[in-house]
Order: sequence, then structure tokens, then C-alpha cells
Amino acid sequence: MTTELALDTLRQTFQLALEIALPLLLISMIVGIVLAIFSAATSISEQTLTFVPKLLSILTVLALLGSTILVKMQEFTIEIFHLIASGG
Repeated sequence: MTTELALDTLRQTFQLALEIALPLLLISMIVGIVLAIFSAATSISEQTLTFVPKLLSILTVLALLGSTILVKMQEFTIEIFHLIASGG
């Protein structure tokens, strides 16, 4: 395996990790900001007020994008196995 191939594989790995995590992190951040504004406006400081909506929003995103995420992970895994089988 050459250095260029190893670096390209590492770049693809980080790119895939970003593609998988970004939708979940963004929705969690957006829901957290909205709930923080609501909490500050109403002076409610209940812990479950932030946890439950974030959990439900992340589960919703996973339900909507789960198959796409799985396909991306499968394609990357197959690509890595082909790379290993070909000897790099």
C-alpha cells in the first residue's frame, strides 16, 4: 500500500464519518438552541425538557436517514475489502 493510497483511504474514512454524524449533530444543535431559547424565555429549568426532545429528534433523523447511512457504510466496507483483497 502506497502512502497516497493510505492517505486517500483515511480521507475517505473521515469524510464518511462526517457525512454520517453531521445530520445528527446539526439537528441536535438546532433543537438544543430552540429549547434553550424557550427555557430562557419561560424560566423553566427542567432537565428532561432538553433531553427528551433531542432524543426524539435524533431518533426521527435516524429513522429517516438510517437506510442511507447503512448503504454508505456498506459501500465503504466493500470498497475497503476490495482494496485489501487486491493487495492495496
